[in-house]
Amino acid sequence: MRTFIRFCIVIVFFIAAISCSAQKEKTKPNIVLIFADDLGWTGLSSFGSKYYETPNIDKLAEGGMKFTQGYAAATVCAPSRATLISGQYNSRNGTLRVSDVPKRINKPWLYKTIQPGNLPFPEDITTMAEALKQGGYETAMFGKWHLKPGMPGDHGFDHWIESAGKHFNFHTSPEYEIPDGTYLTDFMADHAIEFIKDYKDKPFFLYLPDFLVHKPHEAKQKLIEKYEKKKPVEGHHDPTYAAMTESLDFTVGRIFNTLDSLGLLDNTLIVFTSDNGAMARTNPNGTIKKNSYTSNLPLRDGKGLMYEGGLRVPYIFYWKGKIKPGTVNENPVAGVDLYPTFLDVAGLPKPKGQVLDGTSIAKCLFDPGYKMPERPLFWHYPNYGPASLRNGEVHYAYIPTDVLRLGDYKLIEFYHDKIDHVELYNLKGDIGEQHDLSKEMPEKAKEMQEILHRLQKESNARMPVPNPEYNPEHKK
Repeated sequence: MRTFIRFCIVIVFFIAAISCSAQKEKTKPNIVLIFADDLGWTGLSSFGSKYYETPNIDKLAEGGMKFTQGYAAATVCAPSRATLISGQYNSRNGTLRVSDVPKRINKPWLYKTIQPGNLPFPEDITTMAEALKQGGYETAMFGKWHLKPGMPGDHGFDHWIESAGKHFNFHTSPEYEIPDGTYLTDFMADHAIEFIKDYKDKPFFLYLPDFLVHKPHEAKQKLIEKYEKKKPVEGHHDPTYAAMTESLDFTVGRIFNTLDSLGLLDNTLIVFTSDNGAMARTNPNGTIKKNSYTSNLPLRDGKGLMYEGGLRVPYIFYWKGKIKPGTVNENPVAGVDLYPTFLDVAGLPKPKGQVLDGTSIAKCLFDPGYKMPERPLFWHYPNYGPASLRNGEVHYAYIPTDVLRLGDYKLIEFYHDKIDHVELYNLKGDIGEQHDLSKEMPEKAKEMQEILHRLQKESNARMPVPNPEYNPEHKK
């Protein structure tokens, strides 16, 4: 009899332990990351646009926290995504650009140096998805992947569909039969919602890298007609681009409403941001160029360049009951910070033996008054833009460029195999980067340049090397 009683007691404790473990597993927060494509800092009405309409994304900002000094991990797509998913600077993970053979760079004799090529995305990196999966999360990705080699399923995603390049008449991997007229963002949102419903009873990580608002500029006709009737405002003027932005907003609303209807908002961190700034260019006097289909003003330039318009993007964090509604945070944060932040809120350790270059910003989310310690933010972009020969001189759309931000100051270093020049800006008083302080404050520029070079070295940044074919007189 005593043996039976002891057995029953053991069973009761065993069941209780399992129950407690299951309960603990359930309390881990769901994480939803919505990653827009080429959406600029002023591309939302909650970030200043008076032309684009984004009520659902604005609702996240009103109910959560927006960062005014949020930065993409890179100024173009692929390195930004590689940094996001690895938690490492692109100089460390090896993805330096979108393509190793840029289509427009077809005159090698005009380039002073040879830019380093992309390395294969490392198989031994524990990705953000893998780290969360090891911590008990169900993981999913629906949208643009852009990393090579491998697909999302090779890097920690249990469920995934990849597609980019077209908004209509698109193809997916794995292959799906797509009804005519289907809009890509709607298709991906359908699968994301299905995933949420299927795994609502366990912690999940949903990564939704939407292809909007990247070109080709394709949108639903009714929305285009709506914006054709609106008056352009401050460089925001393109009806198709505006329609694409509203479709992105509609997808965000669908995801939010699904979480709300399932009672998951209390235990879900939602993050909305973009991979880089919008494609726009400014004149030397700070005005927008006429051929830009959108504007990042008051920021300078846009995608592909290392000025603020190319790097600064919207950041919104929403967590009902945990993040104070309607808060605005001015701490500088970047895409490299998301990986450690997600581990922090999930109560999970960092992967052993793997460098994470970012910093968790969880304290900022839960304490609106928290000021992060000053730290350097670093970007590496050893790439050339198209070159042309004019009046006997070589002109480049851009040359290899690295950036360091520290406090209010931002140093931009332009180089070939050797340093060409640097620029220094105080962003607090010159957000448009119109007043170069490098000659007025040479000691500050030198101090920041030394930190920049240290970070280049520490992260194994590969630099351009002299080009033996360089010969501007080639045609002659």
